[in-house]
Amino acid sequence: MSRPESLELFVSCPGGVEPLLEAELRALFPRGLLEPLRGGVAVHKAPAEVVLSINLESRLAQRVLVELIEGGYRHEDDLYALARKVDWTRWIGPSETIKIDTTAQRSPLRSLNFATLRIKDAICDTIRDATGERPSVDTREPDLPVVLHLSEERAALYVDTSGAPLFKRGWRLDKGDAPLKETLAAAMLAAAGWQGTAETGGALHDPCCGSGTIPIEAAQIACGIAPGLQRRFAFERQKPFAALRARWAEMKQAAKERIHAPAVPIYASDVAFRMVDFARRNAERAGVAQYIQFNGGDALERPAPKLPAGLGGTLMMNPPYGERIEVRGKAAAVRDASGSEQRDADDDFFPRLASHWKHGYTSNEAGWTAWMLSPDMKLPNKMRLKESRRFPMWNGPIECRLFRFDLVKGSAREKRAEAS
Repeated sequence: MSRPESLELFVSCPGGVEPLLEAELRALFPRGLLEPLRGGVAVHKAPAEVVLSINLESRLAQRVLVELIEGGYRHEDDLYALARKVDWTRWIGPSETIKIDTTAQRSPLRSLNFATLRIKDAICDTIRDATGERPSVDTREPDLPVVLHLSEERAALYVDTSGAPLFKRGWRLDKGDAPLKETLAAAMLAAAGWQGTAETGGALHDPCCGSGTIPIEAAQIACGIAPGLQRRFAFERQKPFAALRARWAEMKQAAKERIHAPAVPIYASDVAFRMVDFARRNAERAGVAQYIQFNGGDALERPAPKLPAGLGGTLMMNPPYGERIEVRGKAAAVRDASGSEQRDADDDFFPRLASHWKHGYTSNEAGWTAWMLSPDMKLPNKMRLKESRRFPMWNGPIECRLFRFDLVKGSAREKRAEAS
């Protein structure tokens, strides 16, 4: 089967990351026809090769979807009729497998399960009419993952070319209690403008590294390692991309050849030594363990890394918060002699962390900048620091802000007085 002339794509991403994803895709395809939308970016009239490139290179995308058809509907029979207009034999044969996932916003249908069933029937009936056989369903690793999206009056059908979501890079097998998705870690780094050079953020340090997602993602950025290099994709089993197999091999080889040692140091530590071990093992699988200095230790006590003269640093943190995981270490809930809690660990951790930063991270002349992801919109007040920027992001279902704090020696008032 020949490759399609052009495709309509929807590249999905976490909430709040849309502008960053658009910039990333713009860098990959300077002449691409991009349209930022809620929850992702549309890529219009994209060559089929673009699907391969986004899956391999994008750090921020969740999935790369090919739009097949869109139309109005009122009930499930309309969805069946819409799906029957698609030539599904162009995508798979009867010996291959399918899976349909349905998402909806204000859909009037009572049962999304029945809507999903009607799409499955339409696909199977189309292939049976053409070949005499029906494909089967595989809910784990289908050859053709199909997405049905329902709005209030319109329905759209997509083929998922990614398969497993793109945050699954293939290296994080050891996980903590509340792991941060790799795509969100990459979004935090992108929002900070950190690109792994002295001019774009300098050294990186995550003092609450957990299973290592942020420092490992940072190390792969600094080394030029494509995020999709260690995994497989659904498009590798789909007919429209069969003609691109040689090109796909060339793209992966080119990605391997551009890997290099990082230009800046990367540091990671955690209060739980078990998590440090997890992070180190994950980094080994990611091919960057030799480029990250791992340590155990409480974020409230760990001294600032000693950096080369003139090199600045970026603190990047996804600290524990109540909806995810409890604070541990020195900021654990303080108890009096009777055993009753005197104050909340959360209320103790953040002001003490800010104090530690003021004393330990302001001596470097090139300076440190701290970035912290939190659902607490009043976090700067709690830390008694003034943020210089806040960036909206969603950590799964949790609405958060990525706060930036510029760490300077002395108070801001003292700095203004010295300048005058």
